[in-house]
Amino acid sequence: MDMGNQHPSISRLQEIQKEVKSIEQQVIGFSGLSDDKNYKNLERMLTKQLFEIDSVDTEGKGDIQQARKRAVQETERLLKELEQNANHPHRLEIQSIFTEAQSLVKEKIVPFYSGGNCVPVECEEDIQDIILRLTHVKTGGKISLRKARYHTLTKICAVQEIVEDCMKRQPSLPLSEDAHPSVAKINSVMCEVNKARGTLITLLMGVTSNETCRHLSCVLSGLTADLDALDVCGHPEIRNYRREVVEDINKLLKYLDLDEEADRTHAFDLPQNHSILKIEKVLQRMREIKTELLQAQNPSELYLSAKTELHGLIGHLDEVSLEKNPCIREARRRAVIEVQTLITYIDLKEALEKRKLIVCEEHPSHKAVWTVLGHLSEIQEEVFSFDGNRADKNYIRLEELLTKQLLALDAVDPQGEEKCKASRKQAVRLAQNILSYLDLKSDEWEY
Repeated sequence: MDMGNQHPSISRLQEIQKEVKSIEQQVIGFSGLSDDKNYKNLERMLTKQLFEIDSVDTEGKGDIQQARKRAVQETERLLKELEQNANHPHRLEIQSIFTEAQSLVKEKIVPFYSGGNCVPVECEEDIQDIILRLTHVKTGGKISLRKARYHTLTKICAVQEIVEDCMKRQPSLPLSEDAHPSVAKINSVMCEVNKARGTLITLLMGVTSNETCRHLSCVLSGLTADLDALDVCGHPEIRNYRREVVEDINKLLKYLDLDEEADRTHAFDLPQNHSILKIEKVLQRMREIKTELLQAQNPSELYLSAKTELHGLIGHLDEVSLEKNPCIREARRRAVIEVQTLITYIDLKEALEKRKLIVCEEHPSHKAVWTVLGHLSEIQEEVFSFDGNRADKNYIRLEELLTKQLLALDAVDPQGEEKCKASRKQAVRLAQNILSYLDLKSDEWEY
């Protein structure tokens, strides 16, 4: 249809749809809850567009009625997606874990900065447990869930770093105030910085309504200015003392930019993160090596070169930057397990083939252990090919096969043979590792 002759109602509906389209990305990326201010704003904007659509006169014309219906459907779809993002079960799970972290901060961390003796040692373990549980919250690839998970993780990880840094690293001084008139001022600033740590933690965790990030930033900047104004020329020990306190202030200032950092796509959209891409590249090559080994007519010819390359892949994983991101840390941990499991499989196959070449009498219990190891190598090949979850029949079958081999090892009587005891212990560990690897493959973890 010629735009110059287009019906005014159609033109108006197209304008409204452009407005709705401009809101779409905000809806898709919304990572908050239904009581957030941003949620209310988006809901109000979309509802307003529905009223605008409703006010368009169709004049009883079918094409205009259809256009208005499509505009309504698109707007209602975004309203529904907004609601689903805010009330998704995994979004609520993230919030539940965060609420638990808030309670931990209130009860065990804030009192330390308010004059308590120290942060309890078990508090660090509790924080680490919370972080680990957050990394395992499923996102299903949804941007809103990835973003919510990352926002929450960055805050809790920041608290963990602040607490650990405070407990493990103390300034090399304070100096005696008799050393120089500036020392008293530096000591005073250091006390204010310690208070600021507590304030920062409460701000990150949302357990205070009396402070704002902007105000704390101004306070910290003011403390830096006070330190810069001190004349410590000719006193290197006092200058170093001041420098350490300034470094502490700068660290705290960086934490105030967490929300801005968490909004950058590379932070929460991990499949596009360069560290994750490196890990995926390693995993892709590992899978190619595994396929070559399992499909080769004479795999023993590939064992040496395969192991050499796999050890190199572990070296590449060691070089991956974690970016202080627990999700990347977990991804790297799982990748290392994948590569090491394949190396262990090759070692076992090599040992089994070498044993075939040795003809000698051996202790019956030792022979029984080797029989189990042969079965484990066959089961491990099936585990490599497994691609499902724990409800699959094949998972249950493989789990039963591994359990059967553990029972067979338990029934082996070494009869005092130290060599047999050691072999049985290694075989038990191998069976348990294969079982753990099967669990890892079936737990549906994703970035």
